[in-house]
Amino acid sequence: MALGAVANAEIMSATYADPTTRYDHGILGDAIEFESLVLKLGDGRTVRIRLPDTRVFEDVAPRLADVDGDGAPEVIAIETDLSKGARLSVYGAQGLIAATPFIGRTHRWLAPIGAADLDGDGQIELAYIDRPHLARTLRVWRFQGGALVHLWDQQGLTNHKIGQDYISGGLRACEAKIEMITVNRDWSRIMATSFDGTRTHSRDIGAYRGRASLVTALACPSE
Repeated sequence: MALGAVANAEIMSATYADPTTRYDHGILGDAIEFESLVLKLGDGRTVRIRLPDTRVFEDVAPRLADVDGDGAPEVIAIETDLSKGARLSVYGAQGLIAATPFIGRTHRWLAPIGAADLDGDGQIELAYIDRPHLARTLRVWRFQGGALVHLWDQQGLTNHKIGQDYISGGLRACEAKIEMITVNRDWSRIMATSFDGTRTHSRDIGAYRGRASLVTALACPSE
């Protein structure tokens, strides 16, 4: 019965809802953010998670990923406090599971790269670019003991330009190695970054020639 209940409660899809203009950042090209996260569950239920009036989902779309390793997805979202800036949040059907600290200042944002077992130890890491237009810092966290634990920072990488309604790059898995695909500080080179459990290692994999070049970089090189 318990296993059936878990299976029925699996998150099948996630969307943002209840658009709002109460936050005037507009980093994604317009003044509209979202108040709510709507989850569709495997048992047919719909769960709506509504933020307090001091917060918004400042994001392009929620992401499904198995963060806790139980075989079922959680939801990764960019959640912003109007006075404290953005944080990366992980939600389940029951609500918030874990989150990074807020950046600490209004009009400060982050852009997710992805979630995966980056170092092969069986635990899930989450990576994002902290302030992609200012600090340009890759941050790696691990979901451990029900919380997000900070592991490593690397400066000089980014994945978003002000006004874009999308986030560039992401994760690729080639030859059993997962790499984070971003660009360098001045958007001239595409960078592939791995994490060995202790620190990151970046390598230049080619010139940045627009969005399509990053899409191509996410595919594994041909033999």
